[in-house]
Amino acid sequence: MSGESPSYKGHRYPAEIIAHCVWLYFRFPLSYREVGELMLQRGVIVSYETVRLWCLKFGQAYADGLRRRRPAAGDKWHLDEIFVKIGGERMYLWRAVDQEGNVLDVLVQSKRDAKAARRFMAKLVKKQCRVPRVLVTDKLRSYGVAHRELMASVEHRSHKGLNNRAENSHQPTRQRERAMRYFRSPGAAQRFLSALAASPRTSGPDAIF
Repeated sequence: MSGESPSYKGHRYPAEIIAHCVWLYFRFPLSYREVGELMLQRGVIVSYETVRLWCLKFGQAYADGLRRRRPAAGDKWHLDEIFVKIGGERMYLWRAVDQEGNVLDVLVQSKRDAKAARRFMAKLVKKQCRVPRVLVTDKLRSYGVAHRELMASVEHRSHKGLNNRAENSHQPTRQRERAMRYFRSPGAAQRFLSALAASPRTSGPDAIF
C-alpha cells in the first residue's frame, strides 16, 4: 500500500470512531458483535457487519502506517513456524521477529518444507531490504536449506532453546484462534494476522493517527 492516509469518503461515522473500533478488534480477543456492544455502551450505535467491513478496509492500512513509524528492525532475526487450523485443514504460520520482539513479517503456507522456508525468507529479506547479522531458528532442516541458498554469509544459530522469543510471539495468535474459533480461509488468515502483528499492544487508537 502507498504511504497515503486511508480515505474516509462516504463513511458517515468520524474517523476516530472507525479507528477505535478497528483498534478494539485487533488489540483484544473480541468478536465484531462484542466491539459493537462496547461502542453501544459509549452511546455509539454500529452494527457488527459495519465493524467487519471497517476491519477489512482499514485494518491493513492502519497496520502499514504503524509499521512505517517503527524504528528500523534489529539485526538479529528469530524465525519460527506453528500449525494453525484454517477451514478445517492444518496449515502453518511462519513468523519472524527481531531481538526486541517486534514482528517483522508473517506468512501462512500449507507446508513447512524447504520450498516454504525459502519463500518466507525471500519475502522477509525483500521487505526488510537487507539480511540480518544473525539468524536464529529451531532445528527444522528446511531453515538450513533456505539459509544456505539465500543468505549463506549470515550466521545461523539453530537451537530449540534459543528461539523462545519467536515462539512467545505466537501467543496473541493462539488467543485469537480460540476467540474466533479458527480461521475460515488462508487469505483471511493472512490478512488478519498481518494486521494483528502490527497492532499496538500498549497504546490506544490515537497511535493510528
